[in-house]
Amino acid sequence: MTINKTLKTFASGCAIAALSLGAGACAQMQSTPTPVASTQVPASDVELGGPALWRVADDDTTIYVFGTVHALPEDIDWYTGPVKDALSESDELVTEVDMTPESMATIPAIVQKTAMLPAGTTVRSLMNGTERATYEGALTDLGMPVNSLDQLEPWFAALTLSQVAFQKAGFTGENGTETVLESIVGDTKGRDALETIEFQLSIFDGLPQDAQVEYLIETAQEIDGIAPMLQTMIDEWAAGDVDDLGELLNEALEADPALANRLLYARNANWASWIDERLDQPGTVFMAVGAGHLAGNQSLQDKLAERGISITRIQ
Repeated sequence: MTINKTLKTFASGCAIAALSLGAGACAQMQSTPTPVASTQVPASDVELGGPALWRVADDDTTIYVFGTVHALPEDIDWYTGPVKDALSESDELVTEVDMTPESMATIPAIVQKTAMLPAGTTVRSLMNGTERATYEGALTDLGMPVNSLDQLEPWFAALTLSQVAFQKAGFTGENGTETVLESIVGDTKGRDALETIEFQLSIFDGLPQDAQVEYLIETAQEIDGIAPMLQTMIDEWAAGDVDDLGELLNEALEADPALANRLLYARNANWASWIDERLDQPGTVFMAVGAGHLAGNQSLQDKLAERGISITRIQ
């Protein structure tokens, strides 16, 4: 498994909110509806200059779908205009995982159960000499002791390395979109989550150990480039440039289709099913999911179109 830098950045970002706050397949319908084209509104017809916002609606239900970034610097003012209005009029906030403080407080225990190596094994003991030198060099560059992540499984050590690199560059989960939304909403609206924290971590934990080690070493090799790549993705997100973000992702996803399916495609299909079912209930929903799910091939919009559901971009 060779992971493109873009995909690695996206993969690391997937878990960044949970990591920073708490821990320092596909469900298809029985019937097959006639596909429709999702409404990819031309840039000239929507208010660009801000992150993309979409709307799915029928006679009595409106679902706003907002693409998020889980770790951001402090100086991006995205909570304005249509995004702010959409959240204000919504009855319910839906996020990838439950972002309430009570749920976040459970993450250390989940990590302890999921991401720790057996006693007597260290992550460095799984590497050959060359790999160990590369890995220890990355830790040293980040100002971390070479044994600081010894008890972590390789996938979690890779995510932690990325998290530290993001934090050093000024990107934190505390500034991430979902965390801000959580602080705004509090207990004033209904809440729902598309997945559990355990499921999101299982995306990485389910990789074979040799693939996990390879992922960790590739992360160590490219540690200096991970934060700049995230900045590139953030710039495109903040400008509402879904096409360029999609091109960046497509190139990366072609390099590792199996991981792309685990990270994006199967989950997009599951979320399209959730939207399909939620349209049967009246009300207004603000759904916040990672921006990568709303760009590139087999996006959430594509999966909705397969179900005959139209989605319209409004920002």
